[in-house]
Amino acid sequence: MFFRQLGLSLFTVLMLAGCGTTVVNPVTGQTERTVMDEPMEIAEGKKAHAEVLKSYGAYPDAKLQAYVNEVGQKLARNSHRANLPWTFTVLDSPEVNAFALPGGYVYITRGILAYMESEADMAGVIGHEIGHVTARHGAQRATRQQAAGIGVLAATVLGAILEGAAGLEGSTELFGQVAQGVAAGYVARYSREQELQADALGAEYLARNRYDPGNMVDVIGVLYSQERYAADQARARGETPSEGGGWLSSHPSNEQRLRDIRQHAAAHAGQYGDDGRDRFLRMIEGMRFGESPSQGLTRGQHFYHPDLGVAITASAGWRIVNADDSVTMMAPDRGAALRLMGVPAELGRSHDEIIRQLLKTPQGRITRGQINGLPATHFEGQVAGRDGRAQRLDFTLVTGPRQAQYLMLYLAADAGALQRHFAQLVATEKTFRVLTDEDRQAARPWQIRVVPMPRGGFAELQRQAVVSQAQLRLLNGVYAGGRDPDPGRPVKTVVAR
Repeated sequence: MFFRQLGLSLFTVLMLAGCGTTVVNPVTGQTERTVMDEPMEIAEGKKAHAEVLKSYGAYPDAKLQAYVNEVGQKLARNSHRANLPWTFTVLDSPEVNAFALPGGYVYITRGILAYMESEADMAGVIGHEIGHVTARHGAQRATRQQAAGIGVLAATVLGAILEGAAGLEGSTELFGQVAQGVAAGYVARYSREQELQADALGAEYLARNRYDPGNMVDVIGVLYSQERYAADQARARGETPSEGGGWLSSHPSNEQRLRDIRQHAAAHAGQYGDDGRDRFLRMIEGMRFGESPSQGLTRGQHFYHPDLGVAITASAGWRIVNADDSVTMMAPDRGAALRLMGVPAELGRSHDEIIRQLLKTPQGRITRGQINGLPATHFEGQVAGRDGRAQRLDFTLVTGPRQAQYLMLYLAADAGALQRHFAQLVATEKTFRVLTDEDRQAARPWQIRVVPMPRGGFAELQRQAVVSQAQLRLLNGVYAGGRDPDPGRPVKTVVAR
């Protein structure tokens, strides 16, 4: 559906206890001891690159990929490690993120591109990630692990992730969830000093390529506005804002950092070329926005999966969390949830066979029926929990289109929460259905359009958009304040395709 999980097979496990070599850091010129020399950086990055593409997918737009690669290659040629086999890829993810792997592999999501205002902004993000590679931050991370006595070095592919949410809370961050499945790695998380160094290098690489290094400040402003928007949305739902995932979570949030970026920009003061805004907007015209049909689409309280041909509707006030192998409808108090997931074909073709495979010796009550004309079987029983004590287990199996099997699992923090929310769990389950014509109309994917700012401002712009006025302000860099775009100026909006 949305997230794609990676295992430890992503990198070769390196048994390097007690060994290492010395290299000269290309940025500082200082000699440092390392467990990963340049050939190893390149080799491990190449292996991981294939896994990244397999797990997340490159965004299927050849022109946009070529454009991002062109800008990235230009920056890399004027970096401290122009000799690396640099690769730049736009990932098909709505999350606001960018990261880099050792050896010259840099990734930027279509999600972060949507919030950029110009080519120079995009170059600032890419330049920062190039800085992590040129300064060998991933290799330094691996060396610290070995020195700490970990003994084996296994790496994650994500440079800007922390912990994903646990338990019922789930997570909507692609990269946060992946972090739970892999060991701490070469690129997460960087130290404050490494982040500040990458900022300085990003500003330097912008200046070397005739982009105004002041765009590094603009990028931070855009991203903090995005974080503020997410916090405001959480408060509107009655939730406590989380610290957030994605690019900002591993990038220090403080005034000192902004002052440092401004100082770096001032150090490179000079005459610079056009920021490439018009070119950038032309390239992202028509770019997908939000979830992809292949991942499932959340539209208000409805979840549609056009590829699978199914839909489900959450109770009013419940939150939909779209993950790789499931979609979860969560109660406002997070005390209970209904999780919908596909059942692997190898578990069986009939509901009875699936129950036997799942529970081995099922002990409970089985009720057969239908949900919107689809064969359904509900199981209510008990299983042994992690502590050995019996726990209640409720789930429903339903046969969907093309004889695909789905499981809807009842989740609750405790027996009291299950009792309080049981009626809503059942009501949500009863909305599972084959996509109707009306559903398919509502499940049209969204895309970025670039249009002249109307005289009526954002209020008029929103009338033809599928997102809120607040999100339109966010997309156009004025959510946290600033002057609204003048009428006629090209701005971004989001429409149904």
